Amino acid sequence: MKRIILRTDGASRGNPGNSAIAFVIEGIGEENIEFGKKIGDTTNNQAEYQALVAGLERIYQETPRDSEIIVYSDSEFMVKQINGEYKVKNALIRPVYEMAKSLISDIEKNGNIISFEAIRRENNKRADELCNMALDGEL
Repeated sequence: MKRIILRTDGASRGNPGNSAIAFVIEGIGEENIEFGKKIGDTTNNQAEYQALVAGLERIYQETPRDSEIIVYSDSEFMVKQINGEYKVKNALIRPVYEMAKSLISDIEKNGNIISFEAIRRENNKRADELCNMALDGEL
């Protein structure tokens, strides 16, 4: 079984404030797929979810089959919501949460196994760098 790693990060300066998203995908091609962009004013949690959705959309576009996909995020709150440990009560988060869950279902229909893990920021270094570069206008 092929292993694909998705590392996501969202950031907001001000919370809510100027925000950006980023992701890194390892294991689809020979080179990592890296992405980062500004998304306007949002909260940190909204940015984290938008980064997750963007990364899942890219994985879905690549159409992996029968792969183990591990998603790493430094947002423990988001990971616990996705894993069903916390309820999604925020009306602004609910639509993007539903998008993420729909993408997860679509990815799993191709025989993939997908799991989510919360990690420390220092273990999510490249996604964090891309997010900050986007916020700083360097991407």
